[in-house]
Amino acid sequence: MNKIRRKAIDDVIKRLAEVQSEMESILDDIESIKDEEQEYLDNMPENLQGSEKYSMAEDAVSNMDDAWNTLDDLKGQIDDVSSSLEEAQA
Repeated sequence: MNKIRRKAIDDVIKRLAEVQSEMESILDDIESIKDEEQEYLDNMPENLQGSEKYSMAEDAVSNMDDAWNTLDDLKGQIDDVSSSLEEAQA
């Protein structure tokens, strides 16, 4: 591999690192929102447990947890892409 292509791969790896950094920020935001919704759910009065409002809050927490896990998996896949690109430079 020549110097120009190695430089191009370096640039892509740097851009992927920036994407991962943004993903970390998004993961933190999702976690924070999910924790707030979970706290709301945990403090819901007993007479509302089993209600539609309670069910919606449970679904929101579950969906945010799924979103967090999916994004975290994607972040891991970006690690794999970066590793493959680094190996391609060798």
